[in-house]
Amino acid sequence: MTRRALISVWDKTGVVDFARGLVAMGWELVSTGGTQSLLGSSGLPVVPVSDVGGFPEILDGRVKTLLPQIHGGILARRDNPGHMRQLQEHGITPIDLVAVNLYPFRQVTRDPDVALDRAVENIDIGGPTMIRAAAKNYPHVLVIVNPARYEGVLAALRAGEVTPRLRFELAVEAFAHTAEYDALVAEYLGRAAGRGVADFPGVLCLRYEKVQGLRYGENPHQRAAFYADSYPGAGPSLAHARILAGKELSYNNINDAAAALATVREFPAPAAVAVKHANPCGAACATDLLTAYTRAHDADPVSIFGGIVAANRVVDEATARKMAETFLEVVVAPDFSHEALQVLGQRKGLRLAAVGDLAAGAGAVEYEVRRVPGGLLVQDVDVAPDDPAPWRVVTRSRPSAATSRDLDFAWRVVRHVKSNAIVIAAGGATLSIGAGQMSRIDAARIALERAGAAARGAVMASDGFFPFPDVVAAASDAGIVAVVQPGGSVKDDDVVRAADERGLAMLFTGRRHFLH
Repeated sequence: MTRRALISVWDKTGVVDFARGLVAMGWELVSTGGTQSLLGSSGLPVVPVSDVGGFPEILDGRVKTLLPQIHGGILARRDNPGHMRQLQEHGITPIDLVAVNLYPFRQVTRDPDVALDRAVENIDIGGPTMIRAAAKNYPHVLVIVNPARYEGVLAALRAGEVTPRLRFELAVEAFAHTAEYDALVAEYLGRAAGRGVADFPGVLCLRYEKVQGLRYGENPHQRAAFYADSYPGAGPSLAHARILAGKELSYNNINDAAAALATVREFPAPAAVAVKHANPCGAACATDLLTAYTRAHDADPVSIFGGIVAANRVVDEATARKMAETFLEVVVAPDFSHEALQVLGQRKGLRLAAVGDLAAGAGAVEYEVRRVPGGLLVQDVDVAPDDPAPWRVVTRSRPSAATSRDLDFAWRVVRHVKSNAIVIAAGGATLSIGAGQMSRIDAARIALERAGAAARGAVMASDGFFPFPDVVAAASDAGIVAVVQPGGSVKDDDVVRAADERGLAMLFTGRRHFLH
């Protein structure tokens, strides 16, 4: 009996050679539209789907394969005599192979200006239906959704070694393909509807593509992999970065680099941020990148060793030479000059990641997901910029213009430090950081002790309110002149009174930035 293959693909990579290989083994080809034209113009015999079904394509191609002559041929179980008898009764020929890939919905909707009706017209209906039908009947029908599979399938057919395992693997790949496609459509339509935190969907479809397997996770005994969002429009990321030098990124490299990138995006002026264990250990702004990096390095020259650095400007040769003086794991930047690449490329194992324009994707609606036993926590990403204009000075003492700039700088950093978080800063650079403590006074004591005498005349930022006046007392004793915090404690009056008694300026932002 002649075996029949249905081929209908949008991505036509390798399809002519694949079809030619099938014909050489005596297969009959059935196809539609552009695929049919391509195969026919390549000199291959091909039967139009309309001839198989005895019904023409209608509705501008919306209906062409949704026919019993097609789906009966795909879904019939060859080991079921009743199924085979019904095929014979209705003149339906079995279809033994389905090679289908889908309309380019992802490519079309990556254009931020695409019209909704154009996006909708690129939602494939017949393709997923055929794929799912073939995958359901995988013991009898080969289903191929990935052109990279063509050569292997042809080789198995030629050798007569189409194993049950191969059929099953192709079916799993097919169901993953349609699931990813449906999730892509659902996510896009949700974005088009302006879905926000107030109306998260009843069913959350998560759709990511595997970028790479990782050597291990946080620790060597943990398996790990890295997945990317198919929509890169949310801004620069490690998932879509160009790795210009160095060995493969590790799980911890990616996590720390993401934290560094998020922090450095806060600053409009040239800035550099050093991160260790997902916390900033040094950050600075300046009129040029070299100065910014030098000051970020000097904020904590011990912790930066083996750390991650992010810059918000193209790394130049001078900055690269300064970076090369310290052992770093990763440098992330919009790009690197040719001279910088020559300098840093000589550092063994140093990864260089170019992420492109850091302003791209600003304001994009994003959410983040955290797994907990039995479920997921989902929330908006805390990326909305803070405007200092509505901040309230709640003390008699008011900050100078220079102090206000430092308060703004410290506040931009503290939101990226694990809570409880305290940042001490002066002159557009961090002096010290207290991160991840169970009590705020402990975070403050760590930061103040590390700053030492440099804290005199500096400012303090706290990611959450002060539950007691103790932090104010510690800050004043260390020489801090101004504090910025969210406010909102039942003890706010006591805290403000303590600041007034010690001559500190204090500002309430009205917004906290816990990071757990």
